[in-house]
Amino acid sequence: MKLFDILFGRAIDRRIAVYQNDLIAKHCEEVQNVYRTMRGWRHDYHNHIQAMLALTDKPQQLRAYLLKLNSDLTTVDTVIKTGNVMVDAILNSKLSLIQSHQINLHAKAVVPSDLRISEIDLCTVIGNLLDNAMEACLKQEQDSERFVRVYIGILKKQLYISVQNSSGQQIKKSGKTYISTKNSESHGFGLKRIDRIVAKYDGYINRQNEEGIFATEVLLPL
Repeated sequence: MKLFDILFGRAIDRRIAVYQNDLIAKHCEEVQNVYRTMRGWRHDYHNHIQAMLALTDKPQQLRAYLLKLNSDLTTVDTVIKTGNVMVDAILNSKLSLIQSHQINLHAKAVVPSDLRISEIDLCTVIGNLLDNAMEACLKQEQDSERFVRVYIGILKKQLYISVQNSSGQQIKKSGKTYISTKNSESHGFGLKRIDRIVAKYDGYINRQNEEGIFATEVLLPL
């Protein structure tokens, strides 16, 4: 019995270690993407300054340039501001990474600043949902068909979270439970984490797999 306990404990430890390594790798990729974006902004900022300096003796052209720059900036601002700082951090990190893979993205989110739900638990749910959505999209061969849609808002005094993504393959299912298709020992950890957190708050989760689309809905009491 002791030998079984030791071997079982080692297996669990190994799976947790692999899962933690996956999380670290994802976090590093997200940080690197933020750095790439910042370098792009710095490069553009430098070019804009050079252009404006060249137009200092041409006020009409300078004014036209500034108006165009202002118009461009309003369309570039893709930062999601939910009303909750921690959710903003996880959402923008994940969404920025999704966009860097040329995945079509539509996102809208509103979250109360005061929550009954632990912000860590909420960020875990959102982070895992978006990780799963992105990974499903990256398995599709046609880039133009990849998409992720995110909506977070308040519905009947509950926090409603909806994540939809394109799916190029049939999702495996065991009874009423969907099975992760990730090729690593950490497969299924994300799905289980989501389910446990939803159950912890007596919430509701619904997963649907229709032709070309996988959708997850989560309701958490406020």
